[in-house]
Amino acid sequence: MKNTLKLAVAAASLAMSGAAVAGSGDGKIQVKVLGTLVAPDGKITSVELDNIGLPAGTQTEADDNFVPTIAAEYFFTPNISLETICCVTQHDVTGTGPLSGAGLVSNANIVPATLTAKYHLVTGSGFKPYVGAGPTYFIFIDEKPGATAKALGATRQKMNDKVGFALQAGFDLPINDKGLGLSVDAKRYFVKTTARWYAGATEVLRTRHRIDPWVISAGLAYRF
Repeated sequence: MKNTLKLAVAAASLAMSGAAVAGSGDGKIQVKVLGTLVAPDGKITSVELDNIGLPAGTQTEADDNFVPTIAAEYFFTPNISLETICCVTQHDVTGTGPLSGAGLVSNANIVPATLTAKYHLVTGSGFKPYVGAGPTYFIFIDEKPGATAKALGATRQKMNDKVGFALQAGFDLPINDKGLGLSVDAKRYFVKTTARWYAGATEVLRTRHRIDPWVISAGLAYRF
């Protein structure tokens, strides 16, 4: 995963440098290279199958992660654009309450495929705030049972891919008149998923979880 992210960032940097001669603050295309904090929830919303006897009051939480992100945006008008992002973020899920600290899910890689329609407020200055909204599809890759789940006999763990929704707000601020700028962006996702643990071929635990991450990004933008 790290090599993939490095290649993605390198490709975006090459795209920016190759388009530098055509850079413009009013261009149709904008590419961003961002540092992103992904802060999910991870709480259990319901227990659908329990053949291991979870203690009463058991809850879960997912850890935060910081990852590089690439965003690509097309402007139909000065006010209206469509944006998509590319990133992979990895998270562990641990228990809280009676299972505090218990490792339940390890290295769940998530691809948050997202497309947002954005409205940009024209302020008459370089500062350009915006809001946006759109669908997302969370793809879970190569998740595994955590250390505690393994000790209890779990041999496999699976998170369901899910469709959700994202709200967005942020701003772009030009650095020069050649298309280079700063960008700050915040998204709130609304996504639920089902987690399953197996012992061999037998499903022993199934829980529903609220993912709902905050995704906060900042970095460089290039418009051309």
